[in-house]
Amino acid sequence: MVGELTINPKHEPRAYSVMPFVWSIGTIIGPSIGGIFSAPADNFPDVFSPHGVFAKFPYLLPNLICAALMLFSIVCGFFFLEETHPDMQPWSTEDDLQHTEAETPLFAAQAGTTTAAVDLRNESYGTFNKVVQDQEWNVLPDGTDAPKEAEPQNQVVFTKRVVMLIIALGIFTYHSMSYDHLLPIFFQDSRVESRAHGNKMNSMAGGLGLSIQDVGVVMSVNGLIALGVQAIIFPLAAAWLGVWKLFIVTTVLHPIAYVVVPYLVLLPEEWLYPGIYACLTIRNIFAILVYPVILILLKEAAPAPSCLGKINGLAASTGAACRTLASPIAGILYGIGIEIDFTALAWWVSGAVAILGAMQVFFINRKKSSEWHQVRARAPCRFMPPEEHRQEIVHIVVQDEEEQELEADEQRRLLA
Repeated sequence: MVGELTINPKHEPRAYSVMPFVWSIGTIIGPSIGGIFSAPADNFPDVFSPHGVFAKFPYLLPNLICAALMLFSIVCGFFFLEETHPDMQPWSTEDDLQHTEAETPLFAAQAGTTTAAVDLRNESYGTFNKVVQDQEWNVLPDGTDAPKEAEPQNQVVFTKRVVMLIIALGIFTYHSMSYDHLLPIFFQDSRVESRAHGNKMNSMAGGLGLSIQDVGVVMSVNGLIALGVQAIIFPLAAAWLGVWKLFIVTTVLHPIAYVVVPYLVLLPEEWLYPGIYACLTIRNIFAILVYPVILILLKEAAPAPSCLGKINGLAASTGAACRTLASPIAGILYGIGIEIDFTALAWWVSGAVAILGAMQVFFINRKKSSEWHQVRARAPCRFMPPEEHRQEIVHIVVQDEEEQELEADEQRRLLA
C-alpha cells in the first residue's frame, strides 16, 4: 500500500524508508510496555488488588495495552487510509474491472524481530537512510527512447552469486533470530552466585537474574542504540567503506557479538549494566550494518528487474525457514546448557553459525554489477566523504539504427 499511496514515483524511496524508522520506534516502545506493566499487582499495589485478575494473570495488562494499540491502528486505517485495490473503488464498474490489474503482495524478507520486512522490488533496503544508484538511459540519436530488448524466456534467475547471497542472508537470519530469542531468557535466568573456580564450565552457569522491569528497560535502551546506529553509524560506514567492503567487515567480525555475551555473568554488579550495553552496541553495529548491504548486493546481483519477484520469494522463504529453526534450536541448546551448568553453549553455537557465514562470504563472486549504490544520511553530515555530495549519475547510451538492428538479430538468434 505504501507504493500505491505514493502519487509521485520519485517519492517512493522516501516513503518506504518510513517503515524501518517506525519499526525502530516500536522496538523502543514495545519492551517498555512489557517491562513496566507486567505483574502490575506487585509493582503498583495501590492501584491493582493482590487478589484481582491482574494478580492471577500478571502479563494480562501489557497484552491488553498492545491489543488496544492494534485496535486503534485498525480504526485509524479504516477511517483515514484510502482504498487502493482497483476492485474496491467507488467508481468501479464491470467494464472498468476488466481493464484493471491487482497484484498479490509478496512475502517480504525479514532477518529477525528487530529488523523491518523488505520487498526487494521496492526501493527499500531495511533502512531509513537514502540509497541512491546510477541510472542508465538508452536513447536513439534523435533523443527518443530506444526500444526495450526482449528478455530471454529461459533466462537463469538464480545465478551462483544470487544463490550465495541468499545463503548469506539465511545464515545471518538464523543467528540473528537466535540472538533475539536468547537475550531476554539469558537476562531473566537466575544468577549463580557460587562458582567453582577450578571448573571453567561452571563459571559460565546461569544468567543475569534481572527482573522483568529491568529487562524491559534494557530492551528499550537497546532500541535506542539500534536507532542511533541506523541513523549515524550505518551511513558513515557505508559511505567510507562502500557496500561490498562493509559487507565483508561486518560478516567476518559478527561472531564477536556472540562470543562476548556469556562473559557478562562474570562481571561484578557495578559493571553489569555497562557490560550489557557494550554487548548490545557491538551486536547492533554488526547486525544493522550487514542487513541492508546484503539486500543491496542481492538486488544488484539480479539478472534483470523482472527477476526480483522470484529472488524476493526465495529470499523471504529462506529467511522464514531459518527463523523457524533458530528459536527452538536455541531454546533446546540453552536448556542443555542449564543442565550442564554451561549456558554459554547456546551463544557459542550461534557464534559458530556466524563463523560459518564469515567463511561462506569469501565464496561469493565479487564481480562488479552494472548498478551502483551509495548510502547517504537523510540529514547533512560533516563527516561524510566528499563523494557523498556529488549529483546522481545518469549513464546515457546512444544506439544508432544499425547497432539496434544487430542487437535485435542477436536477440532473435538467442531466442530461437
